[in-house]
Amino acid sequence: MNATLHHAQALLATGRPEQALTELSRLPANEVTGSFAMQLRCAALSRLDRWAEVGDAARAGLAANGPDPGLLLWLGRSEHEAGRDPQAERALLDGLAMAPEDVDLLCAYADLCAAAGQLDKAGKLVDLAAARAPQAPVVYATRIQLAHARGDDREAQRISREFVGAHPENPVAHALLGGTSAARGHVDAAYEGFRQAAAARPTEQLFAESAMELRVARHPLMRPLRPILRFGALKTWLVAVALIIGLRAIGLPVLGGLLGFVWLAYCVYSWVVPPLVRKWVMRSWR
Repeated sequence: MNATLHHAQALLATGRPEQALTELSRLPANEVTGSFAMQLRCAALSRLDRWAEVGDAARAGLAANGPDPGLLLWLGRSEHEAGRDPQAERALLDGLAMAPEDVDLLCAYADLCAAAGQLDKAGKLVDLAAARAPQAPVVYATRIQLAHARGDDREAQRISREFVGAHPENPVAHALLGGTSAARGHVDAAYEGFRQAAAARPTEQLFAESAMELRVARHPLMRPLRPILRFGALKTWLVAVALIIGLRAIGLPVLGGLLGFVWLAYCVYSWVVPPLVRKWVMRSWR
């Protein structure tokens, strides 16, 4: 492999997409549009959420190299990000026609199907990918997304733990464990997941910001607010109102009034305390 391409790949693997793009710009003119170079460019641009440019790079690579499964994968992903799902499906199917056992293409198509609500089809695609590479990071990540799409947060968290166990050095695995744990209200586990992800990839701002927010959430003064973090403000409010009305309906207006007072105090606490805790934590974070 060209030394420049090797260096760009290493930069990308360590979470430095902007430096990878700079390195790719040093390629000779006759190598700039090579298939692997354009795939690296697409990967780097995707890390920066520059999806329109991902699509442009994939098309340029296809024009220069002809049909290529790796470039069709990036074209499909970019079209999906742009909301052009029929075009995304066409690109992914063209890629799978060339490489029917390609795990990345299978998982990308599964993501597309899940987003369209075709969960059974997405599950079959993930199963095909898992049969070929059961411990591939992209397979774990897609299984987690599919579990979320099915509303099964417990299963998503379980798969995330498997992902970390299989790839303890992978920051995305830790971040996904953080996200799935947060979805279940497991604040300490969520913080630890994002903390490890941020430590492994300090250039990823989202990991650091998530870790900071969860550090706020796990502060002792935030513990009374964990029902809101776990179930959401609306569900918590509905339960409280139902209890207050229920106590009044069964002839216990004093208890209902007392619960109403407690609920009001709880609401005030939820408005006042989080900003103060965040300010304190952010000061110590710096």
